[in-house]
Amino acid sequence: MLNPEHKLIPFSTSALPSGPWLVFAPHADDETYGMAGSLLKASESGLETHLVVMTDGALGGDAANLVDLRSREIQEASKLLGAKSLDSWQQPDRGLEFSEELVLRIIQKIEDLGAASVFFPGPLELHPDHRVAALLVWAAIQNLSSRGAPPQAYSYEIGVQNPVNMFVDITAQRPLKEKAMKIYASQNGENNYEELVLSLDKGRTFTLPSNVSHAEGFYKYSAIELASSLKEVTHKIIDLYF
Repeated sequence: MLNPEHKLIPFSTSALPSGPWLVFAPHADDETYGMAGSLLKASESGLETHLVVMTDGALGGDAANLVDLRSREIQEASKLLGAKSLDSWQQPDRGLEFSEELVLRIIQKIEDLGAASVFFPGPLELHPDHRVAALLVWAAIQNLSSRGAPPQAYSYEIGVQNPVNMFVDITAQRPLKEKAMKIYASQNGENNYEELVLSLDKGRTFTLPSNVSHAEGFYKYSAIELASSLKEVTHKIIDLYF
């Protein structure tokens, strides 16, 4: 017999992960589209959150001075989301590459902040920068695991459904998430991202109680999973369906 639904997806929401949080966003807006509701909820609960934007976002539209424009947008969004710090690494948009230098930089950031929970894009995201970001952060957390003191690793959804094993109820935070998404005018003019993101958050309530109107999905990785490659872990999750 094939696995029943509860082996594949949660039927209840989860408590917020421990803080401090460190969120790696490949581009300015990914943190908001992907997990603004959870960031807002964390801030409301007194948890410290930090953001790292990995690329300059230079290819995210045709506006003049786009890099500066997106920098202003993320600064405004990070304040609304209650982030304690924001760091922009200015790697080339659509040119984010795996390197030991960036892995070491991620390790240093995690250690400097004492992050208890680290978030990166899900492995099935479509944009190549999203997937490279996942591989970079995965390698950094694996390195920290070998020393015996890793943070808890989580992947989050940005544009499409990814493997998830926990949901955060963002029903109360949805209106403010919508406000945060509107800040990214440079990106919202490229596509109907606000509508698509809210549809994803709504669709994630399929197995949840009816009083949960919107939810953000995450995958919490175990210590055993962190001993393998992200590719191997992703394949094992998909194999559960068959």
